[in-house]
Amino acid sequence: MLEKLRIMFTIPELRKKIFLTLGLLAIYRIGFHIPLPMVDNAPADSAGGGAADFLEKVSLFAASDLRQLTIFGLGIMPYISASIILQLLGTTVPALAELKKEGQAGQKKINEYTRYLTVGICLVQSWIYVSVMLSASGPGGGNINANFLNEAGTGLYLPWQFVAVAVMTCGSVFLMWLGEQIDEHGIGNGISLLIMAGILAQMPKALYELIRNMETQLTGLSRGQVGIETLILLFVLFIGVVVGVVFITLGQRKIPTQSAKFTRGRKVYGGTRQHLPLRINQAGVMPIIFASSLLMIPGVFFGLMAGAFETGGAIFKGLNLVSLTMQDQASYFFNLLYVALIFFFCYFWTAITFNPKEISDNLRDSGTFIPGYRPGKRTTDYLEKVMVRITYVGAGFLSIVAIVPTIVYGSLGVPYSIAGFYGGTGLLIAVSVAFDLVQKIDSHLVMRNYRGLLEGAGGGVSPVV
Repeated sequence: MLEKLRIMFTIPELRKKIFLTLGLLAIYRIGFHIPLPMVDNAPADSAGGGAADFLEKVSLFAASDLRQLTIFGLGIMPYISASIILQLLGTTVPALAELKKEGQAGQKKINEYTRYLTVGICLVQSWIYVSVMLSASGPGGGNINANFLNEAGTGLYLPWQFVAVAVMTCGSVFLMWLGEQIDEHGIGNGISLLIMAGILAQMPKALYELIRNMETQLTGLSRGQVGIETLILLFVLFIGVVVGVVFITLGQRKIPTQSAKFTRGRKVYGGTRQHLPLRINQAGVMPIIFASSLLMIPGVFFGLMAGAFETGGAIFKGLNLVSLTMQDQASYFFNLLYVALIFFFCYFWTAITFNPKEISDNLRDSGTFIPGYRPGKRTTDYLEKVMVRITYVGAGFLSIVAIVPTIVYGSLGVPYSIAGFYGGTGLLIAVSVAFDLVQKIDSHLVMRNYRGLLEGAGGGVSPVV
């Protein structure tokens, strides 16, 4: 492996791409620590209560820390939201569907629409974010620098609110530009690498917190106490979850296909046997993102509603009970609802991104067919049936990986900043991006007749279901 790493840096083009990517990621990390000008100090938990937990979990896939009032406070999430919205609209709006069929020119136009939508989302999100985190800081301004307070001294002066919104919007747009520069001049997918960098940047802090609270004695796996056996259990569990995530990421169902024979002159062409790979986890990480987002919103929403009523009243008690129930990640109700939503969104997102009729038509047009199934409707029905079955398997694996952090958080009492690395969105994104990066590097090595990074160690071989 060390020899392969040495070879990577002996190739001038690959070395230039790697250093450029690392430099752009370093710029992102530097900007991450620059607070807004009107902030006295970047608060850790300005929102407080359930809102703070909400921001902490969303930060896992936002390439930022939403609890910190910095120029990159919104992270890359507005761009991801815009991409998801346009992808969903691409299946329902005829104009966008036609653009998707136009190839590179159509994709270029869709990317342009994505940028415009990103700016609009940034403006809305940053205004709400600034209003909640700064303008409502209470008497004395809270976290606001005294030079930027309004005349009443209770919040941020209105013109400076516009400045804060503009700064945060420009920060997110700059991150979008950084991702595009990595795509064009660096190596790997830029947006994914930014998200992965944001996730991995939280690991040292989580590891320090784990070691600081560790006790050098046996604790009997007591909740809230990290002893020697707890540390061993966490290590073994982490290895097992990573292996499972790798299996989900690379797992495929290979459908055998055969091309039709045709004669040209005295030679016979075609008749070759190939396969059509269908991913087990066709929906990727999107089901967990959707499910976790939906589960976080009711708890915060009902908690805010309960605060509007008199403490101790019947309405307050009812709303507060619902809020606490939706935030109790160790409860069976929460986990059952979480799993049900993951299954739903797995099938929902697969139905959007996987079109068996289009694949069937492409096979027929290229003179390829699936043995035992006639081209057309029978092939479409067969592909749909196979995808329904393997999506069930993928959703099951995804559900197990998704609830591992909540189990670790609820049963062992480990802080969520540590439990979040044992599954869910963060780990799936990190593993997926790591494999994509390795494949991009391998393409440069193989092109120059070198062996790939994972060649000879089982790399490149996908589990077949």
